[in-house]
Amino acid sequence: MSIPIVTAITDSVREADLVASLGDDELGVSVVRRCVDLPDLLALAATGIARAVVLSADLRRLDRDALARLALGRVAVVTLVDPDDENLERRMRQLGLRHLVPTDAEPKWIAEAVFAAVADSDDNSDTSTSYADPSVALQDLPPAPAVSLPDLAPGSGQLIAVWGPTGAPGRTTIAVELAAETADLGVHTMLVDADCYGGVVAQVLGLVHESPGLAGASRLANNGMLDLPGLVELARTVNPRLRVLTGIARADRWPELRPAALAAVWTLARSLAAVTVVDCGFGLEQDEELSYDTAAPRRNGATMATLSAADVVVAVGTADPVGLQRFVRGLSDLRELVPGADMQVVINRVRRGVVGSDPESEIASALQRYAGVHDVVFVPLDIRGCDAALADGRTLVEQAPTSPMRPPLRTLAARLAGVNAPDRPRRFSLRR
Repeated sequence: MSIPIVTAITDSVREADLVASLGDDELGVSVVRRCVDLPDLLALAATGIARAVVLSADLRRLDRDALARLALGRVAVVTLVDPDDENLERRMRQLGLRHLVPTDAEPKWIAEAVFAAVADSDDNSDTSTSYADPSVALQDLPPAPAVSLPDLAPGSGQLIAVWGPTGAPGRTTIAVELAAETADLGVHTMLVDADCYGGVVAQVLGLVHESPGLAGASRLANNGMLDLPGLVELARTVNPRLRVLTGIARADRWPELRPAALAAVWTLARSLAAVTVVDCGFGLEQDEELSYDTAAPRRNGATMATLSAADVVVAVGTADPVGLQRFVRGLSDLRELVPGADMQVVINRVRRGVVGSDPESEIASALQRYAGVHDVVFVPLDIRGCDAALADGRTLVEQAPTSPMRPPLRTLAARLAGVNAPDRPRRFSLRR
Protein backbone atom coordinates (compact mmCIF):
# COMPACT_ATOMS: atom_id res chain seq x y z
CA MET A 1 0.00 0.00 0.00
CA SER A 2 1.39 3.37 -1.02
CA ILE A 3 1.84 6.31 1.36
CA PRO A 4 -0.64 9.15 0.69
CA ILE A 5 1.17 12.49 0.37
CA VAL A 6 0.37 16.09 -0.50
CA THR A 7 2.52 18.73 -2.11
CA ALA A 8 2.99 22.44 -1.46
CA ILE A 9 5.61 23.57 -3.96
CA THR A 10 6.06 27.18 -5.02
CA ASP A 11 7.38 26.31 -8.50
CA SER A 12 4.25 25.21 -10.37
CA VAL A 13 6.21 23.71 -13.27
CA ARG A 14 8.41 21.67 -10.95
CA GLU A 15 5.33 20.59 -8.95
CA ALA A 16 3.52 19.38 -12.07
CA ASP A 17 6.51 17.34 -13.19
CA LEU A 18 7.06 15.94 -9.70
CA VAL A 19 3.42 14.93 -9.22
CA ALA A 20 3.47 13.13 -12.54
CA SER A 21 6.71 11.32 -11.64
CA LEU A 22 5.53 10.33 -8.17
CA GLY A 23 2.52 8.65 -9.74
CA ASP A 24 4.71 5.65 -10.56
CA ASP A 25 3.44 2.71 -8.48
CA GLU A 26 6.99 1.42 -7.97
CA LEU A 27 7.87 4.42 -5.80
CA GLY A 28 5.32 3.50 -3.10
CA VAL A 29 3.78 6.96 -2.72
CA SER A 30 0.65 8.59 -4.13
CA VAL A 31 -0.19 12.29 -4.35
CA VAL A 32 -3.71 12.88 -3.03
CA ARG A 33 -3.74 16.68 -3.14
CA ARG A 34 -1.77 19.67 -4.41
CA CYS A 35 -1.97 22.54 -1.93
CA VAL A 36 -1.79 26.11 -3.17
CA ASP A 37 -0.43 27.68 0.04
CA LEU A 38 0.28 27.05 3.71
CA PRO A 39 -3.28 27.66 5.02
CA ASP A 40 -4.56 25.13 2.48
CA LEU A 41 -1.91 22.66 3.67
CA LEU A 42 -2.74 23.12 7.35
CA ALA A 43 -6.46 22.67 6.71
CA LEU A 44 -5.76 19.49 4.81
CA ALA A 45 -3.45 18.16 7.54
CA ALA A 46 -6.30 18.35 10.03
CA THR A 47 -8.39 15.95 7.93
CA GLY A 48 -5.89 13.10 8.31
CA ILE A 49 -5.94 12.03 4.65
CA ALA A 50 -2.18 12.43 4.15
CA ARG A 51 0.82 10.96 5.97
CA ALA A 52 3.46 13.27 4.52
CA VAL A 53 3.94 16.52 2.65
CA VAL A 54 6.59 17.51 0.14
CA LEU A 55 6.97 21.27 0.35
CA SER A 56 9.27 24.05 -0.77
CA ALA A 57 11.64 25.59 1.74
CA ASP A 58 10.58 29.05 0.60
CA LEU A 59 6.87 28.38 1.23
CA ARG A 60 5.42 31.61 2.58
CA ARG A 61 4.82 31.75 6.37
CA LEU A 62 6.44 28.41 7.04
CA ASP A 63 7.47 28.57 10.70
CA ARG A 64 7.65 26.48 13.85
CA ASP A 65 3.98 27.02 14.68
CA ALA A 66 2.96 25.67 11.29
CA LEU A 67 5.21 22.65 11.75
CA ALA A 68 3.70 22.01 15.16
CA ARG A 69 0.22 21.92 13.59
CA LEU A 70 1.44 19.49 10.95
CA ALA A 71 2.88 17.34 13.72
CA LEU A 72 -0.50 17.31 15.47
CA GLY A 73 -1.98 15.93 12.25
CA ARG A 74 0.77 13.26 12.09
CA VAL A 75 1.96 14.66 8.76
CA ALA A 76 5.67 14.11 8.12
CA VAL A 77 7.60 16.76 6.22
CA VAL A 78 10.05 16.48 3.34
CA THR A 79 11.54 19.81 2.28
CA LEU A 80 12.88 20.78 -1.14
CA VAL A 81 15.83 23.16 -0.78
CA ASP A 82 17.89 24.95 -3.39
CA PRO A 83 21.35 23.32 -3.04
CA ASP A 84 23.01 26.71 -3.64
CA ASP A 85 21.11 28.49 -0.84
CA GLU A 86 23.02 27.71 2.37
CA ASN A 87 21.12 30.29 4.41
CA LEU A 88 17.77 28.74 3.54
CA GLU A 89 19.07 25.27 4.37
CA ARG A 90 20.33 26.55 7.72
CA ARG A 91 16.92 28.08 8.47
CA MET A 92 15.20 24.76 7.75
CA ARG A 93 17.62 22.97 10.08
CA GLN A 94 16.94 25.52 12.81
CA LEU A 95 13.22 24.90 12.40
CA GLY A 96 13.95 21.26 13.24
CA LEU A 97 13.46 19.85 9.73
CA ARG A 98 15.85 17.02 8.97
CA HIS A 99 14.60 15.48 5.74
CA LEU A 100 15.93 17.93 3.19
CA VAL A 101 16.42 17.06 -0.47
CA PRO A 102 17.65 19.24 -3.34
CA THR A 103 15.03 20.85 -5.53
CA ASP A 104 16.44 18.98 -8.54
CA ALA A 105 16.40 15.58 -6.80
CA GLU A 106 15.10 12.57 -8.68
CA PRO A 107 11.61 11.31 -7.70
CA LYS A 108 13.02 8.10 -6.18
CA TRP A 109 15.17 10.15 -3.78
CA ILE A 110 12.13 12.15 -2.74
CA ALA A 111 10.14 8.95 -2.23
CA GLU A 112 12.93 7.53 -0.05
CA ALA A 113 12.93 10.74 2.00
CA VAL A 114 9.15 10.41 2.45
CA PHE A 115 9.55 6.87 3.84
CA ALA A 116 12.27 8.05 6.23
CA ALA A 117 10.23 11.06 7.38
CA VAL A 118 7.14 8.92 8.03
CA ALA A 119 9.24 6.44 10.00
CA ASP A 120 10.63 9.27 12.14
CA SER A 121 7.13 10.66 12.66
CA ASP A 122 5.89 7.27 13.83
CA ASP A 123 8.80 6.97 16.27
CA ASN A 124 8.05 10.41 17.75
CA SER A 125 4.94 9.85 19.86
CA ASP A 126 4.98 13.39 21.31
CA THR A 127 3.00 15.37 18.74
CA SER A 128 3.31 18.60 20.71
CA THR A 129 6.95 19.09 19.71
CA SER A 130 8.63 19.88 16.42
CA TYR A 131 9.72 17.17 14.05
CA ALA A 132 13.32 16.75 15.07
CA ASP A 133 14.87 16.44 18.47
CA PRO A 134 16.31 19.98 18.83
CA SER A 135 19.66 18.67 20.04
CA VAL A 136 19.93 16.46 16.95
CA ALA A 137 18.88 19.31 14.69
CA LEU A 138 21.62 21.50 16.14
CA GLN A 139 24.21 18.86 15.33
CA ASP A 140 23.05 18.91 11.71
CA LEU A 141 23.50 22.67 11.36
CA PRO A 142 26.28 24.17 9.26
CA PRO A 143 28.93 25.99 11.34
CA ALA A 144 27.64 29.15 13.02
CA PRO A 145 29.51 32.44 12.96
CA ALA A 146 32.28 32.65 15.54
CA VAL A 147 31.07 33.70 18.99
CA SER A 148 32.73 33.66 22.40
CA LEU A 149 31.19 30.81 24.39
CA PRO A 150 32.08 29.09 27.67
CA ASP A 151 33.99 25.83 27.56
CA LEU A 152 30.83 23.74 27.44
CA ALA A 153 29.81 20.67 25.46
CA PRO A 154 26.91 21.57 23.10
CA GLY A 155 23.56 20.98 24.74
CA SER A 156 25.05 19.90 28.08
CA GLY A 157 23.80 22.80 30.21
CA GLN A 158 21.11 22.39 32.86
CA LEU A 159 17.67 24.01 32.70
CA ILE A 160 16.23 24.94 36.10
CA ALA A 161 12.61 26.16 36.21
CA VAL A 162 11.51 28.23 39.21
CA TRP A 163 7.76 27.92 39.80
CA GLY A 164 5.37 28.87 42.55
CA PRO A 165 1.57 29.08 42.97
CA THR A 166 -0.53 32.21 42.83
CA GLY A 167 -0.07 34.70 45.65
CA ALA A 168 3.46 36.02 44.94
CA PRO A 169 5.51 33.54 46.99
CA GLY A 170 8.74 35.12 45.75
CA ARG A 171 9.44 33.23 42.51
CA THR A 172 11.35 36.10 40.94
CA THR A 173 13.40 36.78 44.06
CA ILE A 174 14.41 33.14 44.36
CA ALA A 175 15.16 32.86 40.61
CA VAL A 176 17.30 36.02 40.58
CA GLU A 177 19.23 35.15 43.72
CA LEU A 178 19.69 31.52 42.70
CA ALA A 179 21.15 32.64 39.36
CA ALA A 180 23.36 35.22 41.09
CA GLU A 181 24.69 32.64 43.55
CA THR A 182 25.36 30.15 40.75
CA ALA A 183 27.31 32.77 38.79
CA ASP A 184 29.19 33.76 41.97
CA LEU A 185 30.30 30.14 42.27
CA GLY A 186 32.12 30.56 38.95
CA VAL A 187 29.49 28.81 36.81
CA HIS A 188 28.40 30.40 33.53
CA THR A 189 24.72 31.14 34.14
CA MET A 190 21.79 32.61 32.24
CA LEU A 191 18.69 34.02 33.94
CA VAL A 192 15.51 34.03 31.83
CA ASP A 193 12.21 35.76 32.60
CA ALA A 194 9.45 33.54 31.14
CA ASP A 195 6.57 34.80 33.29
CA CYS A 196 3.71 35.12 30.79
CA TYR A 197 1.72 37.33 33.17
CA GLY A 198 4.31 40.10 33.09
CA GLY A 199 7.89 39.59 34.19
CA VAL A 200 9.83 41.95 36.44
CA VAL A 201 13.36 40.49 36.35
CA ALA A 202 14.60 43.51 34.35
CA GLN A 203 13.22 45.91 36.94
CA VAL A 204 14.61 43.90 39.86
CA LEU A 205 18.09 44.04 38.32
CA GLY A 206 17.82 47.68 37.26
CA LEU A 207 17.95 46.91 33.53
CA VAL A 208 15.97 49.95 32.45
CA HIS A 209 16.78 49.86 28.73
CA GLU A 210 14.14 48.20 26.58
CA SER A 211 15.32 45.07 24.79
CA PRO A 212 13.51 42.31 22.88
CA GLY A 213 14.78 39.65 25.30
CA LEU A 214 12.87 36.38 25.39
CA ALA A 215 10.10 37.69 23.14
CA GLY A 216 12.66 38.48 20.46
CA ALA A 217 14.33 35.10 20.86
CA SER A 218 10.94 33.41 20.58
CA ARG A 219 10.11 35.29 17.38
CA LEU A 220 13.44 34.39 15.79
CA ALA A 221 13.14 30.75 16.88
CA ASN A 222 9.62 30.53 15.49
CA ASN A 223 10.92 31.68 12.11
CA GLY A 224 13.96 29.40 12.21
CA MET A 225 16.39 32.32 12.48
CA LEU A 226 17.72 31.95 16.03
CA ASP A 227 21.24 30.64 16.53
CA LEU A 228 23.83 30.94 19.30
CA PRO A 229 25.21 34.32 18.12
CA GLY A 230 21.64 35.64 17.97
CA LEU A 231 20.88 34.43 21.48
CA VAL A 232 24.14 35.96 22.75
CA GLU A 233 23.13 39.31 21.27
CA LEU A 234 19.69 39.21 22.91
CA ALA A 235 20.93 38.14 26.37
CA ARG A 236 22.21 41.07 28.44
CA THR A 237 25.62 40.50 30.04
CA VAL A 238 25.48 41.78 33.61
CA ASN A 239 28.78 40.25 34.68
CA PRO A 240 31.32 37.89 33.06
CA ARG A 241 29.44 34.81 34.26
CA LEU A 242 25.81 35.96 34.21
CA ARG A 243 23.57 36.77 31.26
CA VAL A 244 19.94 37.88 31.49
CA LEU A 245 17.19 37.31 28.95
CA THR A 246 14.48 39.77 29.94
CA GLY A 247 10.77 38.98 29.67
CA ILE A 248 7.55 40.67 28.62
CA ALA A 249 6.60 43.68 30.72
CA ARG A 250 2.87 43.56 29.89
CA ALA A 251 0.60 40.58 30.42
CA ASP A 252 -1.23 41.12 27.11
CA ARG A 253 1.94 40.15 25.23
CA TRP A 254 1.72 36.50 26.34
CA PRO A 255 1.06 35.17 22.76
CA GLU A 256 4.65 36.17 21.90
CA LEU A 257 6.00 33.38 24.12
CA ARG A 258 5.17 30.43 21.88
CA PRO A 259 5.76 27.00 23.44
CA ALA A 260 7.17 25.43 20.27
CA ALA A 261 9.61 28.31 19.85
CA LEU A 262 10.65 28.24 23.50
CA ALA A 263 11.71 24.61 23.10
CA ALA A 264 14.32 25.80 20.58
CA VAL A 265 15.38 28.65 22.87
CA TRP A 266 15.96 26.26 25.78
CA THR A 267 18.00 23.96 23.55
CA LEU A 268 20.29 26.81 22.54
CA ALA A 269 20.47 28.03 26.14
CA ARG A 270 21.91 24.66 27.16
CA SER A 271 24.84 25.39 24.82
CA LEU A 272 25.27 28.98 25.97
CA ALA A 273 25.27 28.50 29.75
CA ALA A 274 26.11 25.67 32.11
CA VAL A 275 23.01 26.56 34.14
CA THR A 276 19.91 28.36 32.87
CA VAL A 277 17.48 29.56 35.56
CA VAL A 278 13.98 30.33 34.27
CA ASP A 279 11.43 32.38 36.20
CA CYS A 280 8.07 30.81 35.22
CA GLY A 281 4.48 31.99 35.55
CA PHE A 282 2.19 30.52 38.20
CA GLY A 283 -0.64 29.24 35.98
CA LEU A 284 -0.89 25.53 35.18
CA GLU A 285 -4.43 25.47 33.78
CA GLN A 286 -4.68 24.03 30.27
CA ASP A 287 -7.67 26.06 29.01
CA GLU A 288 -10.17 23.22 29.02
CA GLU A 289 -12.79 25.28 27.16
CA LEU A 290 -10.42 25.41 24.17
CA SER A 291 -9.22 21.83 24.45
CA TYR A 292 -11.22 20.84 21.37
CA ASP A 293 -8.94 23.10 19.32
CA THR A 294 -5.47 21.61 19.71
CA ALA A 295 -3.90 24.43 17.68
CA ALA A 296 -5.36 27.25 19.77
CA PRO A 297 -2.87 29.40 21.70
CA ARG A 298 -2.50 28.63 25.39
CA ARG A 299 -2.07 31.37 27.99
CA ASN A 300 -0.01 29.05 30.17
CA GLY A 301 1.68 27.23 27.30
CA ALA A 302 5.05 28.88 27.96
CA THR A 303 5.00 27.81 31.61
CA MET A 304 4.00 24.24 30.85
CA ALA A 305 6.56 23.89 28.05
CA THR A 306 9.33 25.19 30.32
CA LEU A 307 8.41 22.91 33.21
CA SER A 308 8.30 19.91 30.87
CA ALA A 309 11.75 20.73 29.47
CA ALA A 310 13.40 21.48 32.83
CA ASP A 311 15.99 19.20 34.41
CA VAL A 312 15.01 20.47 37.86
CA VAL A 313 11.87 22.29 38.99
CA VAL A 314 12.36 24.55 42.02
CA ALA A 315 8.90 24.87 43.60
CA VAL A 316 8.60 27.98 45.77
CA GLY A 317 6.10 28.49 48.58
CA THR A 318 5.79 31.11 51.26
CA ALA A 319 5.94 30.39 55.01
CA ASP A 320 2.47 31.38 56.17
CA PRO A 321 -0.79 29.39 56.49
CA VAL A 322 -2.39 30.84 53.35
CA GLY A 323 0.76 30.48 51.28
CA LEU A 324 1.34 26.90 52.44
CA GLN A 325 -2.22 25.92 51.60
CA ARG A 326 -1.85 27.35 48.10
CA PHE A 327 1.51 25.65 47.73
CA VAL A 328 0.24 22.18 48.70
CA ARG A 329 -2.65 22.44 46.24
CA GLY A 330 -0.43 23.83 43.50
CA LEU A 331 2.19 21.15 44.10
CA SER A 332 -0.43 18.49 43.37
CA ASP A 333 -1.21 20.13 40.01
CA LEU A 334 2.50 20.45 39.26
CA ARG A 335 3.09 16.76 39.87
CA GLU A 336 0.26 15.87 37.50
CA LEU A 337 1.72 18.12 34.80
CA VAL A 338 5.33 16.90 35.12
CA PRO A 339 5.10 13.59 37.00
CA GLY A 340 8.71 12.59 36.38
CA ALA A 341 10.32 15.94 37.20
CA ASP A 342 13.23 16.24 39.62
CA MET A 343 11.68 18.63 42.12
CA GLN A 344 13.22 20.78 44.86
CA VAL A 345 10.92 22.52 47.34
CA VAL A 346 11.93 25.96 48.65
CA ILE A 347 9.94 27.67 51.38
CA ASN A 348 10.51 31.41 51.28
CA ARG A 349 10.09 34.17 53.88
CA VAL A 350 10.51 31.92 56.90
CA ARG A 351 10.06 33.77 60.21
CA ARG A 352 8.86 33.13 63.72
CA GLY A 353 5.36 33.87 64.94
CA VAL A 354 3.04 33.18 62.04
CA VAL A 355 3.57 29.38 62.16
CA GLY A 356 4.97 28.95 65.66
CA SER A 357 8.24 29.50 67.45
CA ASP A 358 10.01 26.76 65.44
CA PRO A 359 8.81 27.48 61.89
CA GLU A 360 11.12 25.13 60.03
CA SER A 361 10.10 22.12 62.09
CA GLU A 362 6.40 22.98 61.88
CA ILE A 363 6.47 23.57 58.12
CA ALA A 364 8.56 20.47 57.44
CA SER A 365 6.10 18.35 59.40
CA ALA A 366 3.11 19.84 57.56
CA LEU A 367 4.65 19.36 54.13
CA GLN A 368 5.60 15.79 54.90
CA ARG A 369 2.09 15.02 56.10
CA TYR A 370 0.00 16.79 53.45
CA ALA A 371 2.29 16.81 50.39
CA GLY A 372 4.74 13.95 50.91
CA VAL A 373 7.69 16.37 50.77
CA HIS A 374 10.80 15.38 52.71
CA ASP A 375 13.58 17.59 51.29
CA VAL A 376 12.91 21.28 51.94
CA VAL A 377 15.17 24.32 51.64
CA PHE A 378 14.15 27.10 54.04
CA VAL A 379 14.97 30.70 53.10
CA PRO A 380 14.58 33.19 55.98
CA LEU A 381 12.86 36.52 55.57
CA ASP A 382 15.25 39.47 55.12
CA ILE A 383 13.19 42.57 54.48
CA ARG A 384 16.06 45.02 54.96
CA GLY A 385 18.43 43.20 52.60
CA CYS A 386 15.79 42.66 49.90
CA ASP A 387 14.61 46.28 50.08
CA ALA A 388 18.16 47.60 49.77
CA ALA A 389 18.90 45.31 46.82
CA LEU A 390 15.63 46.21 45.04
CA ALA A 391 16.16 49.94 45.61
CA ASP A 392 19.57 49.79 43.89
CA GLY A 393 18.64 47.20 41.25
CA ARG A 394 21.21 44.72 42.55
CA THR A 395 21.33 41.20 43.91
CA LEU A 396 21.97 40.21 47.51
CA VAL A 397 25.41 38.98 46.42
CA GLU A 398 26.33 42.60 45.68
CA GLN A 399 24.12 44.62 47.99
CA ALA A 400 23.81 42.47 51.11
CA PRO A 401 26.54 39.80 51.15
CA THR A 402 25.79 38.93 54.80
CA SER A 403 22.06 38.45 54.23
CA PRO A 404 20.66 35.33 55.98
CA MET A 405 18.97 34.41 52.71
CA ARG A 406 22.26 33.70 51.02
CA PRO A 407 23.59 30.55 52.79
CA PRO A 408 20.62 28.26 51.93
CA LEU A 409 20.38 29.60 48.38
CA ARG A 410 24.13 29.31 47.88
CA THR A 411 24.09 25.71 49.10
CA LEU A 412 21.18 24.93 46.78
CA ALA A 413 22.91 26.63 43.83
CA ALA A 414 26.09 24.61 44.43
CA ARG A 415 24.11 21.36 44.62
CA LEU A 416 22.14 22.05 41.44
CA ALA A 417 25.25 23.18 39.54
CA GLY A 418 27.29 20.22 40.80
CA VAL A 419 30.09 22.33 42.33
CA ASN A 420 31.50 22.90 45.79
CA ALA A 421 30.60 26.14 47.52
CA PRO A 422 33.75 27.98 48.66
CA ASP A 423 33.90 29.29 52.21
CA ARG A 424 34.42 32.84 51.00
CA PRO A 425 32.02 34.04 48.32
CA ARG A 426 33.38 35.74 45.26
CA ARG A 427 32.62 39.44 44.83
CA PHE A 428 31.62 41.11 41.62
CA SER A 429 29.72 44.13 40.40
CA LEU A 430 27.21 44.32 37.61
CA ARG A 431 28.51 45.90 34.43
CA ARG A 432 25.94 48.41 33.30
